Amino acid sequence: MTPTYLWAPPPVRSLPVRGRTERLPVNRLFFVGRNYHAHAVEMGRPVDKSVEVPFYFTKSPDTLVESGATVPYPPQTSNYHHEMELVLVVGRAGFRVPQAEAGALVHGYACGLDMTRRDLQLVARDKGRPWDLGKDIEHGSVVSEVVPMPGKIIDRGALELRVNGQVRQQPDIDKLIWSIPELIADLSTFYHLQPGDLIFTGTPEGVGPVVAGDRLEGSVEGVGRIALEIGPAA
Repeated sequence: MTPTYLWAPPPVRSLPVRGRTERLPVNRLFFVGRNYHAHAVEMGRPVDKSVEVPFYFTKSPDTLVESGATVPYPPQTSNYHHEMELVLVVGRAGFRVPQAEAGALVHGYACGLDMTRRDLQLVARDKGRPWDLGKDIEHGSVVSEVVPMPGKIIDRGALELRVNGQVRQQPDIDKLIWSIPELIADLSTFYHLQPGDLIFTGTPEGVGPVVAGDRLEGSVEGVGRIALEIGPAA
């Protein structure tokens, strides 16, 4: 018997795929915190990989927005920040995956923006509270089209973000503290990774505020481009 609902269930969140008519259904959104040394220092929390492990936070798939959109400046913040990232797209299920086999889970990659209410995030961080209000923001997870690269591990390539034409972030992926195989192997000890999971691999230094009217344009070498307009507050 087909179930009926009190109201319409939410639509499937999905992304366009380069060279395909089918869209990629999105499952979960994982984010890696402080995965570039210079950004960790910028945030006042240096990372010593010899004694630390990666950490993660999540956002609701309802926060997903496609590249090219115009999104409203969010409520309850006066310090809304951009964070440009390489996004890994999982294409196969995996649990407790060895690093040497991590590439088998890679479907492809995309460009991403992890938009952040920085003022709320820092208050929560300093009080030992969850980051949800600072991170899990409506329209706050922006992703470009997915570029299929089955089995490929990206370990280098220029990443760049410009705001109104001025460069804000410009590192190389080779500056990641924890590599793609390390992240897949580690995250898969906590979760049964599934097709459609997105892993935002971390942002480099140069994060900063945006305001209504700003245009963000970013790119990852060999992957693609991303764009976003910040509209007036809703």
